[in-house]
Amino acid sequence: MKLWYSPTSPFVRKVIAAAHELGLTDRIEIIEAATSPVNRHAGLAALNPVGKIPAMQLDDGQVIYDSRVICAYLDSLKPGLVPEAGPRRFRSMTLEALGDAIMDAAVLTRYETAMRPEELRWKGWIEGQMTKVWAGIDSLETDWLDFLDGPLTMGHLAAAAALGYLDFRYADSRWRDGRPGLAKWYDAFAKRPSMVKSEPKG
Repeated sequence: MKLWYSPTSPFVRKVIAAAHELGLTDRIEIIEAATSPVNRHAGLAALNPVGKIPAMQLDDGQVIYDSRVICAYLDSLKPGLVPEAGPRRFRSMTLEALGDAIMDAAVLTRYETAMRPEELRWKGWIEGQMTKVWAGIDSLETDWLDFLDGPLTMGHLAAAAALGYLDFRYADSRWRDGRPGLAKWYDAFAKRPSMVKSEPKG
């Protein structure tokens, strides 16, 4: 399998952390592909029409994307992170969707503030995206701690990747303030080998 990758992407981090947790890293070849909304990577775009990472080419040549699909595929090879059925399965899927939504809003804000010329930046857009981030992590604190303290699922990795991205790109955000339970959970979870080995760089 080949994984198109950026060392700064929280979505890629979720995939790599899942691969470590499932013991599949030795089966995955990493291919770095720098891409952005205004600078498509030609090789990646030939495989994923929207040109986004992560994308994975399977051993039979088929290409799958995005991170949720790739993670589900990895779990199909060696089940362990997606509950099989019942309420816990959908709880995990919802937590993964929440983590992904936090990441998406944070990444869009990063593009707006780091790539768009300052005179063209839209303050309302930034505030709207960051409102999603804060609402999402408030929900993690108030609605999800009982689940986060339970057995590991893909939802845990998505939530952790989201919080790790805030530490990486928004180090001055102080997201831990007023969220003691979430801060305690994440600071312990971040020490897992899968999280340490997938830390963003750049």
